[in-house]
Amino acid sequence: MIIMATLLFAGWTNASEHFTPLIIAHRGARSLAPENTLAAARLAWRLGADGWELDVRMTKDGELILMHDETLSRTTNAPSLFPDRSPWLVSNFTLEEIKTLDAGSWFVEQDPYGTIASGEVPPEEAANFRGEKVPTLKEALTLTKELGFWVNIELKSRPSFVLSPQAKDLANRTVALIREMGLERNVLISSFDPTILQYLAALAPDIPTALLVSSLPADPVSYLQALEVNALNPRYDLVNENLLQTLSKAGFKIYIWTVNEPEDLKRFSSDPRITGIITDWPQRLLSILGRGK
Repeated sequence: MIIMATLLFAGWTNASEHFTPLIIAHRGARSLAPENTLAAARLAWRLGADGWELDVRMTKDGELILMHDETLSRTTNAPSLFPDRSPWLVSNFTLEEIKTLDAGSWFVEQDPYGTIASGEVPPEEAANFRGEKVPTLKEALTLTKELGFWVNIELKSRPSFVLSPQAKDLANRTVALIREMGLERNVLISSFDPTILQYLAALAPDIPTALLVSSLPADPVSYLQALEVNALNPRYDLVNENLLQTLSKAGFKIYIWTVNEPEDLKRFSSDPRITGIITDWPQRLLSILGRGK
């Protein structure tokens, strides 16, 4: 497993002797299953992805769960189960309360990617998503380890100039879980918050980190070096020849998000300077690379 993780982080598959980008399922295979659930992770693994990306937030009682949004309203039934708790902030709910929620039925009812209507997700498989629970980070890492999978853990913390107590606690608890599970070489921790990344550089220099960006700093290399991160995770439309050349020359890994259109997947997957591609449609990228199971 350690050898596989090392090769994966470097961007090599151990199934062949050539370079291919890591196929990273965004919030799991979220075009085929409810995002940030164990079902989405298992499906990404079954498809043949190299790993998955997930989002981590902290509950009212200090537990780490998988949730992209600040609120529970989009991907769970919190509004109907707790009608008097608007706006249903994750930070206002205990883990026990969150574990009562249904995090799968919304996907069945909304069919956000049209994959149920198209038949790509069979009706019987879609029905099984009803009642899917919000996982804890520990549950997600346990599954990751069982599958021999790789994971990009995004810590959801608002960017700031000073490390907040909440961000520090989030980082401490995440690192403790990674160490408890022995997954230091199977993870990448990413965040939009530079202060949490600076803290992680001192707290856990052995665990790879990446800065997430939706706009580029004036001098990306100097900025990344100051943060002591290993990689940049840029939004796909920020990626150009100059950025790829500059970052690769400086030795930084590059993980691009969120690439979904077939022409973009083809273009980025053919560039050896790109370490990994984060996509809602891992099945498309696997097909393009001829790597589907």
